[in-house]
Amino acid sequence: MASVDRIESRGWLDWWANPWHLLGSVDVAVVISANGADWSARGRLISDEDKEREGFAFLCGVDPVFALRFEDGSTVWVTVHPSNDHGQFTLTEYTGPAGRAVDYRIDLQPPS
Repeated sequence: MASVDRIESRGWLDWWANPWHLLGSVDVAVVISANGADWSARGRLISDEDKEREGFAFLCGVDPVFALRFEDGSTVWVTVHPSNDHGQFTLTEYTGPAGRAVDYRIDLQPPS
């Protein structure tokens, strides 16, 4: 049996507020490379729309942990590390606790 050490695939990065509320999902293209027991991944947003990039950047700023979902329905929890290069990012496996609190506040000030 031959080993696969590189996968190029399309999928989605899903941002879950809790187990019942999906707040955002973006189409992505990812390249995952394996080196023994370790792996590395990089990707890019499929959409070129500014609105989608802004929403993705906002969610990464709130909490960079997403579920990377593939076409076959399989998922892996990842931490997204955005770059400044037009929707590009790297991924690392999320190994933290399953349940975690996100404390994010938006300071709404009336226009002057």
